[in-house]
Amino acid sequence: MERARTAARRAPSTDDAERVLASDRDSVTATSLVESIEPDDTFLPSGSHQRRSTFELLNDLPASATLPAEDDSAAAARRGAPPPPVTSLATPSSLRLADEPLPTMVGLPPRLAQAFSAPEVRVDAACLTAETLMLALAEPLRLIHEGRIHPRSIDVRILLPSRDINLAFPISVTSPRDTSVRILDGDPVHQRWLELRNVQGQVLRHNLLALRSTHGIDVRVTFRALPFTPSMKLYLLNGTEALMAYYMITRRAEEVEGQTLETYDTLGAASLLFSYERGGGMRDAAFVDQSQMWFDALWATITTDLTLS
Repeated sequence: MERARTAARRAPSTDDAERVLASDRDSVTATSLVESIEPDDTFLPSGSHQRRSTFELLNDLPASATLPAEDDSAAAARRGAPPPPVTSLATPSSLRLADEPLPTMVGLPPRLAQAFSAPEVRVDAACLTAETLMLALAEPLRLIHEGRIHPRSIDVRILLPSRDINLAFPISVTSPRDTSVRILDGDPVHQRWLELRNVQGQVLRHNLLALRSTHGIDVRVTFRALPFTPSMKLYLLNGTEALMAYYMITRRAEEVEGQTLETYDTLGAASLLFSYERGGGMRDAAFVDQSQMWFDALWATITTDLTLS
């Protein structure tokens, strides 16, 4: 009798079996739903569907889900062994600007860091003063000095407006619209732009050329002068990525030579940066190719030698 009661307790009832089967079906259904949801999809409590960005979904994750797992370097350090060599960058370079455009000073540094991790680095840029590029290069330069990336060569070509043209911007609000009557040498806004262009370019060139003596890297930095004012800034990285941002013109007050002037100028660092990658499909690849052809054609034809002085 005791064995019969024990067996009865161990045998699952019909209700129990049905509950187990229902649970299994729910698990399979839940798994299939999760696998079918794209990274930027989510569902509202009401059941209605909306598109959400990857950044929003990452922000919704619990803190424990966003913390990086302990890597081999930390474990090796505790054991007293030397850490393994660094094989990846601890930078947000994996963020795709094609999915989420970012302000130029947010998006450009990690993309440059990724580009500088290649053995042969080539950067082509067309811009107004090179200030944003100069600041953004601090990130890959830091990684080089830390020994985390080791490029063998760096070739940088930069197109900047000529000092001898009447710029479309920056200009004084009161400047005559007839560019033929402007006197460039006597225009304080033009002179201030020229000083900024020269200083930013000189600092950029100095910081890169210093890598020759400190790390033995073959570095070349060349400037050419554009006969027009660029309406957008363009960065071409290793022939595989094109980054573009529009110059947004605004009216603002500027301190120029001790006086406050109303000017039409741009805040280039805050412009949204759009990325086109060769591996991002036919549309992106075509944009990268055409942008590189545009830059090379300007470099070889209507631009002139530029002296930063």
